[in-house]
Amino acid sequence: MSLRLVQELAGHDDRVWSVAWRPGGGPSVLASCSGDKTVRIWEHSPGASPSSATWVCKAVLDSAHTRTVRQCEWCPAGKLLATASFDSTLGMYEKIGTEISFIASFEGHENEVKSVAWNSSGSLLASCSRDKSVWIWEVLPGHEFECVSVLNGHSQDVKMVTWHPSRDILVSASYDNSIKVWAEDVDGDDWRCVQTLAAPGRGHTSTVWGISFNATGDRMVSCSDDLTLMVWDTSADCVSTSADGVAPWKHLTTISGYHDRTIFSVHWSRVNGLIASGAGDDCIRVFDELRDNVSTLPGEGLSYEMVLKQEKAHSTDVNCVRWHPKEPRLLASAGDDGVVKIWELVGGDLPLLSNESLPYDPRG
Repeated sequence: MSLRLVQELAGHDDRVWSVAWRPGGGPSVLASCSGDKTVRIWEHSPGASPSSATWVCKAVLDSAHTRTVRQCEWCPAGKLLATASFDSTLGMYEKIGTEISFIASFEGHENEVKSVAWNSSGSLLASCSRDKSVWIWEVLPGHEFECVSVLNGHSQDVKMVTWHPSRDILVSASYDNSIKVWAEDVDGDDWRCVQTLAAPGRGHTSTVWGISFNATGDRMVSCSDDLTLMVWDTSADCVSTSADGVAPWKHLTTISGYHDRTIFSVHWSRVNGLIASGAGDDCIRVFDELRDNVSTLPGEGLSYEMVLKQEKAHSTDVNCVRWHPKEPRLLASAGDDGVVKIWELVGGDLPLLSNESLPYDPRG
């Protein structure tokens, strides 16, 4: 396999931190956010081949934040776009037709907001911050957002939050080298940490920068400053912890020996099953599960192989990699060089790119 550069999207005046594909039908839409305090909306020409260089900037959103926009995320329905900023606030935009309008800004965090994430139904939004906290917001009618829980468990800056693809289970990654798993109490009054994935034992030994689930939610991958990717078995019901205290989510395997600088981003494709990673060595790598495992026990003998390495994917750090939610061969990346790149995966036995949209996936 190899990556073919489809198009380089230039326009940001500072490093690009994150990209997010808009879920739903219609032409492909990608949002990118930057240290230049803006979010840019890129759209692919309707009817054109997905692998054609016909991406254009349709909007520049600059009314929400006064400092770096660290992450942006579309809600599952593709109508709302949430942003996280170093100005300690979250922003919210609404897409109606071809127009995107700023509708809300909400406060609460005491320091830089690093990440935002929607649950699978779009009813909850999570955010995390340098202030060591994770907030859960409920989406109410009339563009109102109410904080329903503030989660204090990390001892350092929280780098990323993400939700399980089908259950209301939240996962956070932190500068304290740990991953925490959060779930709502049985009585629904509050949220609690049901598990911490960390060293000693099977866990990262340095900052955890990113986390991503596979399509079914029974596995999760994490990336770290310790130069490894870790794959976790997340199939167990972590809300009901066993009486003997054994962690229900377990480490399956560590992917190591490939990266020689911090791994900033990892994304598990929900279409083709491949894992992409972006790192401080300016490279993008793609991993696939080895298919010759003969063990019948879950996770036993599991291993992953690197199927491609894209040297100099960006001229400096790769901050974010994201697979397209429908097209199995499209990958977007963002870097410190201030550009967004659209890539096509060439080779392998994946289906060819198609102009036809796949069925709508409510999880995005």
